[in-house]
Amino acid sequence: MNIFENRCAIHPRPQGDEVFWHSSIKRAARGIRCRVLEHTIKNNGGYLSQACSSAEIFASLYLKVMRLGSVPSPITPSSFPGVPGPHNSGYFTGADYNGPKDKDLDRFFLSPSQYSLVLYATLIETGRMDPDGLEDFNKNGSVVEMIGAEHSPGMEVMSGSLGQGISQAAGIAMARKLHGETGRIFIFMSDGEFQIGQVWEAIQTISFYKLLNIIIYVDINGFQCDGKMTDVMNIEPLEKRLEAFGMRVYRIDGHNIEALVSYGEIPSDGRATVILCDTCPWKDIPLLKSRYPKFHYLRFNTEEERERYREFLSQTNGNTIKSSRKKPCRMGKKQA
Repeated sequence: MNIFENRCAIHPRPQGDEVFWHSSIKRAARGIRCRVLEHTIKNNGGYLSQACSSAEIFASLYLKVMRLGSVPSPITPSSFPGVPGPHNSGYFTGADYNGPKDKDLDRFFLSPSQYSLVLYATLIETGRMDPDGLEDFNKNGSVVEMIGAEHSPGMEVMSGSLGQGISQAAGIAMARKLHGETGRIFIFMSDGEFQIGQVWEAIQTISFYKLLNIIIYVDINGFQCDGKMTDVMNIEPLEKRLEAFGMRVYRIDGHNIEALVSYGEIPSDGRATVILCDTCPWKDIPLLKSRYPKFHYLRFNTEEERERYREFLSQTNGNTIKSSRKKPCRMGKKQA
């Protein structure tokens, strides 16, 4: 029996009652982690820490913060349509998973493509992608790519290497502003991207042209592929650096659903908004902590290690995954 049949149900966008949408987001976040964990065990590897740190962010965006068009039924991923061009009438992007485009609706952009597996799990948990679609993950000819491209579920541009997504999203935000569209642009980023110069050029552009229709959520889990951020190239104090570029910055606990939702709904004060979300890369899966300081991609060293994760997943079936820590990695304060 599939482990999600009794515990990880599909959750449509919650409406109205605060208690209802809070619990719905919480269940979806747990489901995102479970799906990515199960996938990692099955495939002997995966971007698990990204799911641990960002699950509440993705769930909050899709279930409460963003105004996306509805999807009549979960979409089954099609085969790769070929590269775009004038002779390829069958070409498509993955934007359909976020509903139809409309001038008053929001659009979502994933900048760090190694989070693609987390995005796919989110689409499944929110009823936008058929769960069976994940079976085609990273297979030849499939759009469900390990490093998502513009044709992958939930994506509409190829963000490529780290740091490119924000530039593309800024260009689209500028176009929407010029056309008088009221829909917003949401960008999900990782802290490692702020070690890249192109990001700061984009931030400068967003600030100068007052692209107030942009809201940036950043997963600050403190680690990148080579280890701890402060050891590789320190970017702190990130909020002060962003403020110096003219951005409005809030720093919050990235696992706090109320904060994730409330700060995403604050009207603009004349500056574009960045929400820095301090998170933990082993949140709810304490086994991962033994990988310190290399969390980027989990590949099991032995079959015994793989079995420990399998047993952990089995024990959490039907129960809330217990956190490995009593306090958030960092409780942030609002930056004016």
